Amino acid sequence: RDNSNIMAPSVPTDTPAAAVAAADPHLWLEDVLGQKQLDWVEKVNKKCIDAVGDPKETESYKRIKDILDSKDKIPHAYRIGNDENGQYYNFWQDANHVQGIWRRTTLSSFKTKDPEWTTVLDLDAMPPPANADTAKTWVWHGSTLLDEGPLKTTTRTTTGTPDRALIRLSPGGSDADTCREFDLLAERFVEPADGGYALPDPAKTRISYRSRDEVLVGTDFGGDGSTLTDSGYPRVVKSWRRGTPLEEAVTVFEGEKTDVAAHMYAFHDRGFVHEFKLRSITFYTSKYYYRSLTVEGISETTADEESTPFKEVPIPEDAELDTFADQAVITLRTKFEAPGNKNAFETGSLVTLSISELMDNDWSNAVAIFTPSDGRSLSSTTECKDYIILKVLDNVKTNLEFWKYNLASKTWEQQHGVADAAIPV
Repeated sequence: RDNSNIMAPSVPTDTPAAAVAAADPHLWLEDVLGQKQLDWVEKVNKKCIDAVGDPKETESYKRIKDILDSKDKIPHAYRIGNDENGQYYNFWQDANHVQGIWRRTTLSSFKTKDPEWTTVLDLDAMPPPANADTAKTWVWHGSTLLDEGPLKTTTRTTTGTPDRALIRLSPGGSDADTCREFDLLAERFVEPADGGYALPDPAKTRISYRSRDEVLVGTDFGGDGSTLTDSGYPRVVKSWRRGTPLEEAVTVFEGEKTDVAAHMYAFHDRGFVHEFKLRSITFYTSKYYYRSLTVEGISETTADEESTPFKEVPIPEDAELDTFADQAVITLRTKFEAPGNKNAFETGSLVTLSISELMDNDWSNAVAIFTPSDGRSLSSTTECKDYIILKVLDNVKTNLEFWKYNLASKTWEQQHGVADAAIPV
């Protein structure tokens, strides 16, 4: 359609901005909450509605809205806490909770027909964003849990009920979001004056706990774009200690300006501690860098002071990397002839091997727990304490396959006996 009559406002031709706008006449729309931009959107929407009608008046729209607003939806819950005090959390939206509520229940209650939910955070009840003239509501962008509970840690376990999380909320639903630390036990935000982490200015931020008193954060430091990639995502990652201003955070990783994004993250995984640096070179290619740490080490030494070096992970750039305890779990996008392994791994395979052997580029013990074939592909995976559950699409039918990991022998075993370890869905 022709929108030439409602394009960008005129810009003096002797300004640098004019040269950029000439190359990309839509660049001015990047300010998604600007008044001129919103006026433009309103004009375009009106033109479309005048031409094809208002979709909100169609029966399909009303039917879909009724489904989304229905209280009969299955609440997808996840557990926080590993003991009898563990709670099951769910983010829920319906006609009465338009922006949504973050809520919790017990396992015994969740198993009933009508679980009793306790609201932890109500987005509709929160004060509006600071820029309420253009963004009047908050949109849920998720939570990141602190792996460590408040009690003492040991070499292979972390005790105590998880008590902190980072909550990401977006003003108006844009890609940019804010972040605040939340106390799961008191069920309230932790104010910066009390040592809580807070990033109140909306930005394309990546932030996660490294330990109780340290986060790894990538954002638009300084607000001038110098720490972002050409794609507008974080390029610089800093170690930020609790109780200190963001300005004192120490740079621990930098990607390239031409990368899509750069990220650094650490996590506890079934008693093991992994730390990665990640350069997202394109949307489909990446470089990973890895170091193995201990529970005590990561809690006692910040990222900028840790002496253990990172090493580049020797996997194809288009592969995806995850972990399971001390195992590397690799999803291949292209066929791969692994060093030291007599068999080539096919495109779409899910391959596992010890992460220590992977870092030595020794693939001799690598195994594929999934290999695709005609009409058979891997849709997704889910992890439990000892299992990886594969969701397999087999000739347009979905099956679940179960693989159990034995830490002592460092081997995987497919669980047979339940429809040959495949459950049709």
